[in-house]
Amino acid sequence: MMHSTERAYSTYQFAIGCLVIGLSAVLLPSPSVQATELFNGKDLTGWHADIPAKEDNPDVRASFIVRDGMLVSLGTPQGHLITDAVHQDFRLVVQYRFAGEPGNCGVLVHASTPRSLYKMFPKSIEVQMNHQHAGDFWCIVQDITVPNMVQRRGPKKNWGIVEGKGRRIMNLTEGSEKPVGEWNEMVIECVGDEVKVWVNGDFVNHGTHCTASKGQIAVQAEGAEVEFRKLDLTPIKQLSADDKF
Repeated sequence: MMHSTERAYSTYQFAIGCLVIGLSAVLLPSPSVQATELFNGKDLTGWHADIPAKEDNPDVRASFIVRDGMLVSLGTPQGHLITDAVHQDFRLVVQYRFAGEPGNCGVLVHASTPRSLYKMFPKSIEVQMNHQHAGDFWCIVQDITVPNMVQRRGPKKNWGIVEGKGRRIMNLTEGSEKPVGEWNEMVIECVGDEVKVWVNGDFVNHGTHCTASKGQIAVQAEGAEVEFRKLDLTPIKQLSADDKF
C-alpha cells in the first residue's frame, strides 16, 4: 500500500513531468517546413507547356528546355510552362538571369483558365520580370489592389483586367535588378488574398484583395531567353515583414 508521503511525492513527480513537457512545447523550436523544388534540375516533371503555336505546327521547337541543370525559357514560340499542381499560401523563391539580351518574362501566380487573355495568357496575377520592371503586377483576368492605385496604375477609368485595359501596377522601387548576366533572386509570398514581392532583398510590391487565392504557377516564354536555377516553394501561414529578405 502506498503511504501518504509516497503519494505526495508521486504527484509531485507527475506535476514536474507535465511542466517539463509543457515548457518543451513552448521553448523548443518547431521543425522547419522544407522547401519543395518545383524544378528538379533534370527534366520538366511536374510541369506542362501551353504553346499556342504548336497547334498549327506540332514540330515547332520547344519553348522550355533543361540545359546544364537549369530550366531555360527560350522566349519563343511564346507561351507558358505551368505546374501540374495547384498551390496556395506559399513562398516562392526564384533565381533567374537573362542569358543574353535583356527582355521580357514573368512568373504567374494563381493561374487557372488557359489562354484567357489574347488567346495566350492564363487567368492569373503576373509578377513581372521584364528587365528594369521586375516586381510590377500585371492583372490577367484577375485583379489586385495596392496603395496609391492611381499613381501606380493610371487613371481609374482605364483600369481593367482584360484586353485594352490598364492592367499594369508599377512596383515601388528602381534599380533592384542586377546587371544583365548576373543572377537575380525574386521572392513571392502569397497568403489568402495578399501577394508580396521582393527582388534581390528589396521590398518591391504588396497587393491585397486579390480576386484569387490559389492556382497553378507558371513561367513565361515571352521573347527573351531566361535561365532559372531555382524555383523553390515553401508552405507558409503568414506573410513576412517587409524587411525580411
